[in-house]
Amino acid sequence: MECWVLNESLSVILVCCRGTWRRQLDKNLKFHKLVAYGIAVNATIHIVAHACNLERYHRGQSVEAGGLLAALSKLGDTCNESYLNPIRTFRTNTTSELLMTITGISGLMISLAFILIMTSSTEFIRQTSYELFWCTHHLFIIFFVSLAIHGAGRIVRGQTPESLLRHNVTFCRDHYAEWQAAAPCPVPQFSGKEPSAWKWVLGPVVLYACERLIRFWRFHQEVVITKVVSHPSGVLELHMKKRHFHMAPGQYVLIQCPSISWLEWHPFTLTSAPQEDFFSVHIRAAGDWTAALCRAFGAEGQALKEPWSLPRLAVDGPFGAALTDVFRYPVSVCVAAGIGVTPFAAVLKSLWYRCCEPEPPLALSKVYFYWICRDSRAFEWFADLLLSLETRMSEQGKTHLLSYHIFLTGWDEHQVIHIALHWDENTDVITGLKQKTFYGRPNWNNEFRQIAYNHPSQQLRLINATTSPVQLLRVQAGRL
Repeated sequence: MECWVLNESLSVILVCCRGTWRRQLDKNLKFHKLVAYGIAVNATIHIVAHACNLERYHRGQSVEAGGLLAALSKLGDTCNESYLNPIRTFRTNTTSELLMTITGISGLMISLAFILIMTSSTEFIRQTSYELFWCTHHLFIIFFVSLAIHGAGRIVRGQTPESLLRHNVTFCRDHYAEWQAAAPCPVPQFSGKEPSAWKWVLGPVVLYACERLIRFWRFHQEVVITKVVSHPSGVLELHMKKRHFHMAPGQYVLIQCPSISWLEWHPFTLTSAPQEDFFSVHIRAAGDWTAALCRAFGAEGQALKEPWSLPRLAVDGPFGAALTDVFRYPVSVCVAAGIGVTPFAAVLKSLWYRCCEPEPPLALSKVYFYWICRDSRAFEWFADLLLSLETRMSEQGKTHLLSYHIFLTGWDEHQVIHIALHWDENTDVITGLKQKTFYGRPNWNNEFRQIAYNHPSQQLRLINATTSPVQLLRVQAGRL
């Protein structure tokens, strides 16, 4: 039981601690999932063990029962005795008997809450119905309350310390027929085990309460929306300002819109650079909440609203470890897939500002940026950013600093014809960039071989934000 409670306590502690100071816990979500699997295994063992034990207790009250089991089960029926077997009669149903106790009811609530949390945490549900995932995860409140009172019924009983002092356990377990004698085997006394789950629950609950108080305080901090851009691809770009807001590339914020929901906070990666006097996010209408937010700002084909009529937003953060390692190596290779490109918007913007600053000197001499995307419509807003960087670097004579490679993995017959007709143009037909878009998936052996040829004996940093096997990329990068 303590192992189970400890696992859940660790799970909550690591998820609540979102501050940037704990870089060693950057993999907190992965650890959270591993702990959840551990809880599932421990809970299954816990439930099966209790089910088997209840059946054993039930058999102990039968007429056919004999031996030590029967002797222990009959304790408590006369004066000056305390029972061990919680099943007091054979003429009962163990399931209904259990569900009439605090232990049984709370155990059922714990199990149902955990099953709902686990089953709604799949990748499919998170992608298609984030609200369902978010709401069911808050069943942890029922989980923890039930867990704290689970042992209050004291259904698990043990021999009292005083009885153990008067009882020779090794001898008396074989002489249960002589328990009525005063010595050497007096009648054993039993009592319920002192509940201890609340001690393990208290720490993470206090920590979570503190985190919620901090979020409540941040909720009331004013957020000024300075710019709203509705991109044709269904992406809403928001520029905001907030007092004492300091960020780093690769971090994310939690956003709440009270006019849509007072409870829901949604994570969005920051796409602005720390050097800019605002922070920005790009939001795609991919679910109920994000679609409602786009409508609230007048996007989705509607006229954008006047600044005074924009909905109020609350922002908490920033959170997460920064992608500052990109700037610490002579050569950095950044790989993104689909929506995983958003952290690199801040990285590439910050790269431009850093290369324009004389101090401190930039250790980075080359960035190779790879983006693999299935839908050409997703290129639109990020292609605008790359086009802006391409123009600025060309004007400053710094085109050597960034080499980007965009791969489109999904297309239809109409797009193929359109691409073929405009292949000889100076700019790419999809992105409008000078660098042409590649079609299909990258051959990483060839890509890394070329990088190794261009930069012999130089250290390389691989930043991977794809769903592809990370180990494969690392092995190939290790050959440089």
